Amino acid sequence: MLLGAHVPTSGGVAMAPGNGRSIEATAIQIFTRSQRQWKAKPMSGQESGAFRSALGGSGVKAVLAHASYLINLSSVVPQFLALSRKTLAEELRRCHALGIPHAVVHPGAHMGAGDEQGLAAVARSLDDVLRRTRGSSAGPLLEVTAGQGSCLGHSFEQVAEILARVKEPRRVGVCLDTCHLFAAGYDITTESGYERTLERFDKVVGLRKLKAIHLNDSQKPLGSRVDRHAHIGEGFLGLTTFARFLNDARLARVPMVVETPGPIEVWKKEIALLRGLVGRRPRG
Repeated sequence: MLLGAHVPTSGGVAMAPGNGRSIEATAIQIFTRSQRQWKAKPMSGQESGAFRSALGGSGVKAVLAHASYLINLSSVVPQFLALSRKTLAEELRRCHALGIPHAVVHPGAHMGAGDEQGLAAVARSLDDVLRRTRGSSAGPLLEVTAGQGSCLGHSFEQVAEILARVKEPRRVGVCLDTCHLFAAGYDITTESGYERTLERFDKVVGLRKLKAIHLNDSQKPLGSRVDRHAHIGEGFLGLTTFARFLNDARLARVPMVVETPGPIEVWKKEIALLRGLVGRRPRG
């Protein structure tokens, strides 16, 4: 099972695999750079080599990156849009150097332009980024959002529309987040609701496009459109919801990472708690 957490990279990206090993993770997610600054020091060959070497002996089998939170692929401000595209392209280049296959990115917010124009803008931005990074082994994953404010990507139909507009859709995948799904109105807390959600995703987007899952409980109720992560089993989702994801054979090869508030000792406990749910898929 590819299960773990978003781990820190303090001291350099080469520290991440060891942090993953310390919490007994088989999958990790990292920031390859500061997520709250536009500028980043270029990735050196020494850094990427050290990361690959550390990963080899860590027991971590899958690595994801999360792109900067500053990125808005549908921004109506030209300078901001250009920076967003440039930053995502740089992120994919960094992932390529590190051997990381995917960078998770939020589609963006339409900022009053409306859903239709916003979705078209996201697709144009992805086309620009993919053109700049042709030959790269890394591709973006569109994260399904909670739908807060004018944020796009809170429905499977919106994600599918972006993918339909992109010129190179094979390079673009999808990341689901349990908290976001619930906040966006997908009731995954019952067996029937969970099945409807997965079947809808498969019909509209396609399970083949699902490359990562964020396991987060939710501080807010169903359909709140508010993105507030809670520790596993301490929010509105409850442990039974996570048991469904962990025991679903359709998702067996998809990396699943916790993004709950730390510190690192908490993630170790949460991963152990999640592993204890394997083989206990509930019904009803």
